[in-house]
Amino acid sequence: MPKKNQSYGNESISMLKGADRVRLRPAVIFGSDGIEGCEHSVFEILSNSIDEAREGYGHEITVTRYSDWSVQVEDHGRGCPVDYNPREKRYNWELVFCEMYAGGKYHNGEDASYEYSLGLNGLGLCATQYAAEYMDVEIHTGETKYTLHFQHGENVGGLKKEPSTAPSGTKIHWKPDLQVFTDIRIPVEYYEDTLRRQAIVNNGLKFVLKNQNGKKFDTQEFLYENGIADHVKEMAGDDALTSVQSWQAERTVRDRADKPEYHVKVNVALAFSNKTHLTEYYHNSSWLEHGGAPDKAARNAFVYQIDSYLKQNNKYNKNESKITYADVEDCLILVISSFSNRTSYENQTKKAITNKGIQEAMTEMLRHQLEVYFIENPLDADKIAAQVLINKRSREDAEKTRLNLKKKLTSNMDITSRVAKFVDCRSKDVSRREIFIVEGDSALGACKQARDPDFQAIMPIRGKILNCLKADYNRIFKSDIITDLVKVLGCGVQVKSKANKDLSSFDMDNLRWNKIILCTDADVDGFQIRTLLLTMLYRLTPELIRQGKVFIAESPLYEIHCKNETYFAYDEVEKERFLKQLKGQKLTIQRSKGLGENEPDMMNLTTMNPVTRRLIKVMPSDATATGKTFDLLLGDNLSGRKQYISEHGREYVEELDVS
Repeated sequence: MPKKNQSYGNESISMLKGADRVRLRPAVIFGSDGIEGCEHSVFEILSNSIDEAREGYGHEITVTRYSDWSVQVEDHGRGCPVDYNPREKRYNWELVFCEMYAGGKYHNGEDASYEYSLGLNGLGLCATQYAAEYMDVEIHTGETKYTLHFQHGENVGGLKKEPSTAPSGTKIHWKPDLQVFTDIRIPVEYYEDTLRRQAIVNNGLKFVLKNQNGKKFDTQEFLYENGIADHVKEMAGDDALTSVQSWQAERTVRDRADKPEYHVKVNVALAFSNKTHLTEYYHNSSWLEHGGAPDKAARNAFVYQIDSYLKQNNKYNKNESKITYADVEDCLILVISSFSNRTSYENQTKKAITNKGIQEAMTEMLRHQLEVYFIENPLDADKIAAQVLINKRSREDAEKTRLNLKKKLTSNMDITSRVAKFVDCRSKDVSRREIFIVEGDSALGACKQARDPDFQAIMPIRGKILNCLKADYNRIFKSDIITDLVKVLGCGVQVKSKANKDLSSFDMDNLRWNKIILCTDADVDGFQIRTLLLTMLYRLTPELIRQGKVFIAESPLYEIHCKNETYFAYDEVEKERFLKQLKGQKLTIQRSKGLGENEPDMMNLTTMNPVTRRLIKVMPSDATATGKTFDLLLGDNLSGRKQYISEHGREYVEELDVS
């Protein structure tokens, strides 16, 4: 082994300073150095404006997305403090834009500047400035206008100020730096989704999105006067099982007996529906993508209260198992928006919170409110209980179906005794084993004699198989041909259906073959059978195609006999090439026979011998286009198929096997 550098000593340790703390390690702050990290840097600036508005300073925030991928956030708050700070003996602009862990949101007592804040750590504004190609800041206090300019994390020109009577507010325009992030092309959908979510959890706060499109700006507005209640009502529609319920509570909690108390405010909106389900959690208006404490509280409270109702009213069948949260969630539209002045996030990206005090407060509040709701609304309670039981029993039936299917298709029993006319090979080495799927008994006989029994197996298809794009799963799995094929493959199926939630039993490790070779005649019937087989694999086991396990055995179209030699032409072009090559010699040309009519030696030479055969690998590179073609030509789109045939049918006339 090569010698490693041995000069590791006291001088080997270094410390990142200034902008390099972010520019060289952006993922530490933003969670990623890719587009997700870049998106999070935008949210850090937006969240400061939201905090101002929540404190009652400003009722509108405007976000502008420019075509050069720069961003501007403008609010009408008090204006970020940037002048001299006598306590810190430095200018505030240096602290908030150039120092990590500096800000006005660290105090939780009565002297706190913000009661509930999105930004707690004093990292976002500084980190985003450090990660910017440039940043221009314009601040109005009602008396003074301040401006700052930064480039690549460094201030240029210092703080500039002049008298101004313009309304107070802060405007920050910056461009994320491609030297920091691998991608800065934030899609407009991110802005739309983020501003819509913030409008939902900030009642009455208007968000304006301006998106530059050429020389003009497209404008969208997001405003929910009643916040999460309006959102739940919008999702539930007019035909939900229940009306929208809105609950609020405030508590003083602590995360541990020896920890300080803090305030938490919880807003809940919910409805039950048998058509739509949604669960969203927010804390201090930050969307908790991974939930954490609120999710644990919801799971506990809803299962406990609905299970108690089912037991008290004898809704369970005898010996029936208890409901799970999945049964409740399937018919629940729930949005929880909480606020606290002390928050423990899992990390800087704020995807989940871990506060024990918040979790306990939410659990107690939800249990109590659900109990009161069920007592005061017995008709709603009955409808909810009935739907949850339907979900539970459907889930259990689907699981039974899935397990039975898995047992049926992937049993470890000897497949030679379970599948009629299947001919196995001797080798147990999966890396060598090949299976030929052939047409009918006559092809089975020819291939059986022509194969190498050590590693080549034969599976005959009895007639044309079901079109798997037009049939539902129940019909598919009643087909003996298809279930026999899946049994022989051994890896199960990749199936998800609305009727049976998840019938998937797929495990690539259980595949018994290195190559799955489709071997059909070179005529119209053979091509159709091949297409139906590919359709089956495409719908039931697409991973086999993705991993390059599926092949087509290319059968010769013509046999050209010259003296004692036989030449095989696999298409018209190859036939013409042989004819030119053998010009002047006595020849006989005939269409190649079907597989079942070939002599074993001929079959081995043209189709089965790895040295002389031709295989076409079914490639996954254009799976989307292949899927669309299958859907068009074999699916239910009759008008589309008719149009395709009228436009392209003439291209295939010469290939039709008709007289």
